[in-house]
Amino acid sequence: MKYAIIGFGCAGYHAAKAIRQTDSQGEIHVFEAGDAPPANPMLTTYYAADKLPASALYPFGGLEEIAGTYRLRIHTGAPVEKIDAENRAVILSSGQIHPFDRILISTGARAFLPGIEGLPDSRVFLMRTVGDAQALRDRLEKGDIRHAVVVGASMVGIKVAELIWKADIPVTLADGADYLFPLAAFAPVAREIERRLVDQGYAFKWGAPVKGITPQGVTFADGETLSADLICICIGTRANVELVANTQVVEGQPIAVNRGIVADETMATSCPGIYAAGDCCEGINLQTGQTMIIGLWANAASQGETAGKNMAGGSCRYPGNIVHNITHFMDMDFIGLGDNRLEGETISCGALDGDFYIQATLREKRLQCVNILGNHRISGALKSLLIRQINGQSTRIAPAQRAMLLSQGLSSDFLNRIGGIGDGHN
Repeated sequence: MKYAIIGFGCAGYHAAKAIRQTDSQGEIHVFEAGDAPPANPMLTTYYAADKLPASALYPFGGLEEIAGTYRLRIHTGAPVEKIDAENRAVILSSGQIHPFDRILISTGARAFLPGIEGLPDSRVFLMRTVGDAQALRDRLEKGDIRHAVVVGASMVGIKVAELIWKADIPVTLADGADYLFPLAAFAPVAREIERRLVDQGYAFKWGAPVKGITPQGVTFADGETLSADLICICIGTRANVELVANTQVVEGQPIAVNRGIVADETMATSCPGIYAAGDCCEGINLQTGQTMIIGLWANAASQGETAGKNMAGGSCRYPGNIVHNITHFMDMDFIGLGDNRLEGETISCGALDGDFYIQATLREKRLQCVNILGNHRISGALKSLLIRQINGQSTRIAPAQRAMLLSQGLSSDFLNRIGGIGDGHN
């Protein structure tokens, strides 16, 4: 068998590893437009803040080491222009054509830069790649920034705002939403985080999308302009699916794409022999049953492994996932588990302005969404419970987990509400 992997991030790496573990003799080719090994985009803010060395951004080692371990043929500086699905061929921008038995698209995602007035501008930075992190780090080291604006109250946005604030630069965090982490946080939790950050010197602007970049700074849809000589845009990512538009389809059957490439539980696309995995790909949201992009490092690894095993003739299913966000900033932990748009009864534990607070929604005695402020150690147990309840498995909290959660500050009443009623542990 002859395999092609297009794009070599977390998903591509785990696919290559799984193929080699399943097919010891197959020929594996990796096509990567750049020349760097797979990097973890979740760590770029730590590098920009000088909390990690550059080597820590590459968790799997260098390309030469990876190629040797899994006997890969890695083609760097080799952007793929199109795929000929009918003939199972990869066509490079150079015009070279390479036929394969199985093809994986794992092209990842990029930081989204909206089409606003005033771009490009040397004051504007993104945060996704190692290059983005290095550029921001170099700019901060000049020491001449008077005020910064971070557009996007996201998990990345808050980390970028933190590293700017710790460089003693006044910073404003702006978003078109009404509060922090709008895709993960309940409003009361977000407002409490905001209150704590304001006390430490942060400024915020809500409810007005960015309109453009001017010589004075950042202009918003409500007409206000914020002065800035450093602007970082952190308003999410977009899946790299342009390659699919150039795919020559089989008998008129295109590769299905929504926001990302649509794949089934085996990570196969709608074109036979072509698979997709990682941030360019949609996976199953266990709570809704629909496909969506779930941009998590562990999710990309799971999808890549699933794709690789199935490409090599194995049998493996990607189980799906839930929306899951975890971040640490300014000595605070925030964890969001589940879809915060799902309605239900609201319950809580702890004091909102205290060291530890948890808020959850319940529907028919099952968790819908959980926000945790101040204690990351309990997140694994609660995520496990949420997934079990979604899958129709046990709604109960095991005795050992219950004891751990009690020791971490959750009340017996709260645990009974979310997974302990009738279990004899009242």
